[in-house]
Amino acid sequence: MSVRHFLTLNDLSQSEALQIIARASELKQMHKNRTVYEPLKGRVLAMIFEKSSTRTRVSFEAGMNQLGGTAIFLSPRDTQLGRGEPLEDSARVLSEMVDAVMVRTFEHSKITTFAQYSSVPVINALTDDYHPCQLLADMQAYIEARGSIAGKTVTWIGDGNNMCNSYINAAMLFDFKLNIACPEGYEPMAALLAQAGDRVTLFRSPSDASRGAHLVTTDVWASMGQEEESKLRRLAFVDYQVSPALLDGADPEALFLHCLPAHRGEEVSEDMLDDPRSRVFDQAGNRLHAQKALLEFLLLNNDS
Repeated sequence: MSVRHFLTLNDLSQSEALQIIARASELKQMHKNRTVYEPLKGRVLAMIFEKSSTRTRVSFEAGMNQLGGTAIFLSPRDTQLGRGEPLEDSARVLSEMVDAVMVRTFEHSKITTFAQYSSVPVINALTDDYHPCQLLADMQAYIEARGSIAGKTVTWIGDGNNMCNSYINAAMLFDFKLNIACPEGYEPMAALLAQAGDRVTLFRSPSDASRGAHLVTTDVWASMGQEEESKLRRLAFVDYQVSPALLDGADPEALFLHCLPAHRGEEVSEDMLDDPRSRVFDQAGNRLHAQKALLEFLLLNNDS
């Protein structure tokens, strides 16, 4: 049996993705009940971070611990990724020592190369192109609050970044319509738009894009590695802030999500995260349980 990796949402079928999300909700309830459940006892996850992150490190490390396993944090100082040792060799070596590898890096090509030579599951915890783990948590947040997202309308407002790209994949996987509001020159990957066809519609107006939407979501205007562009981006995105007033034009049952960290006063108004329609903090907490369900799925499936 070939090893299963999770580099984008395309690595899952719709039924598998829904199974993982349902399992994440079960694991969430078990955690609230303080149920001890350790199917990954004796397993080790290597966590390679070329990009730092609070939520990603804590959720994966805590998740492995709760499942009975162990996680090893590897910073850029601790690994040879791109610094002398070929990715191919790093993947082969780590495959002999751990049961799975989580990678958070810049170029998506790095993780695809690493996975090609790894004999254990590799999980994409973020690259410049995709952020699939976050989408599992986002979909869990919506489904827990409103039920199936199939047939609904989701609005993405802001940069056509890795989160936006993953929302395009999610639209195809979970069968919803996606409206994207972004300034000219900040569109998502053209190949993804072509693949999605009429399932995705581009807008320049956030209010037009969010009219009647069931879910509205956004992200920071300047992602990690784009700090030098921040002043230019603030000018380009000044009209792309999500506020309670903007959400008033969406469906009456609409929810708001943000993958965090959020810059209040920029992509979100000062009061948006505390609006009763916001599920931002449930969404953040879901990273823990969605990733636990993913780890369980990948490691136990690779055993069979």
